[in-house]
Amino acid sequence: MSTIAADYEKTDIGTIQIAPEVIEVIAGLAAIEVKGVAGMSGGFAGGIVELLGRKNLSKGVKVEVGQREAAVDVSIIVEYGNKIPEIASEIQRNVKRSIEMMTGLHVVEVNVHIHDVHFKTADKPEEEDFHHRVK
Repeated sequence: MSTIAADYEKTDIGTIQIAPEVIEVIAGLAAIEVKGVAGMSGGFAGGIVELLGRKNLSKGVKVEVGQREAAVDVSIIVEYGNKIPEIASEIQRNVKRSIEMMTGLHVVEVNVHIHDVHFKTADKPEEEDFHHRVK
C-alpha cells in the first residue's frame, strides 16, 4: 500500500482517483460521530496531547491506500466515564462503514489509538454563585 492517490477505478472515459486526505476526513468525521469521543488527537506534540476540532480532523488520522483497499489509524481522546473498548469498537465499525460506503474501497483494518481522557470541568459561574451564597 502507498499513501499517494491510487488509480482506484478505470472507466470508459478515464480513471477515478481518491486522495488519502479525502479518506482521512471521512474517517475523522466517522470517529467523532461516536458517543464518548471528545475529539481527535493530533498526537504527542512536546509531550502534550492536542485536542483537535472539526477543522483538523485529518490530523488525527493516518491512512494507507492501495488499488482497492485501505488501512486506517485513528487517534482519539475519550470523554471520562465511558467504556473505552465499546467506544473503540464503535469507531472501527463506523469508520469502516463510512469509508466503504463513500469510496467503495475495502477497509482491511481500523486501528484505534486512545491518546488521552477528557474531563469535563465545572463552570466558573456556578463556583462564583456558591461563594456569593456562602458570604
